[in-house]
Amino acid sequence: MTKKNKAKELFVLFLAFFKTGFFTVGGGYAMIPIIQRVIVEEKKWLNETEMIDCLAVCQALPGAVAVNAATFIGNKRNGIAGAAVATAGMLMPSILCITAVVLLLGALGENTYISGAFTAIKASACGLIAVTVFGMAKKVLKNPFHWTVALLVFVAIGIFEIMAVIPIILGGTAGIIYTAVKRKRAEAGDHQ
Repeated sequence: MTKKNKAKELFVLFLAFFKTGFFTVGGGYAMIPIIQRVIVEEKKWLNETEMIDCLAVCQALPGAVAVNAATFIGNKRNGIAGAAVATAGMLMPSILCITAVVLLLGALGENTYISGAFTAIKASACGLIAVTVFGMAKKVLKNPFHWTVALLVFVAIGIFEIMAVIPIILGGTAGIIYTAVKRKRAEAGDHQ
């Protein structure tokens, strides 16, 4: 790949994540449907399964899911340079917008209409997250084991407020055991 082609591809990568970061309100999980549409459907940089794997890995790591996803996808596309460019593209709109908002809110003070707008924006972000969860559940939760793990993790984190890393590690361990048992049963069935 020539330097010109590489620079063009890095610019396309930056622009894709800049647009995603700029036009997605709600951050983190609210960005996932937009990232998925751009990366899987429009750019075809990942397929559905790779995107779900990307999100699983990014959720298990420290940091914001959307930023982790940008770094992961950028690295997959163009190595370290791609990771840096995609991450910068994802972060730049937030830096610009939060700076502008802080300056604007400082000038406006307590405004009832602004507070009302932020209330509706937060509700909209919850709706975006719900759509993402529902879409991922349809693709990932394919048998009773998957549903059980998902429900147990939800209860552990949502009700008992256990740190997310613990259920993720336990879920991964349960998946390894489940796969090993399933494989042994299949092998035992083949030998009969």
